[in-house]
Amino acid sequence: MPAYVVVNIEVHDPERYKDYIKMSPGSIAQYGGRFIARGGRTEALEGTTQARRVVVLEFPSYEQARAWHVSAEYADAKKLRQSIATTSMLLVEGVAS
Repeated sequence: MPAYVVVNIEVHDPERYKDYIKMSPGSIAQYGGRFIARGGRTEALEGTTQARRVVVLEFPSYEQARAWHVSAEYADAKKLRQSIATTSMLLVEGVAS
């Protein structure tokens, strides 16, 4: 069953964030993940959450998504992102097809 990582990122340093954008795709792919949405146009339809830079990742399973997030392959990119952005990140289990 697929799983999704839904991220809302408020970037504080756009220049250094470009490095993060280059660093993260390789680790995502290593864990079977792929981008569904990456920083495109967003609009809040309900609620008070302000959409910033929204990213949606799909992984083959909840376990693979979790493993990616704590992986050594993602560690440097994650550390950079955490130093230059405020992030809200959710892991959501999908439905069986």
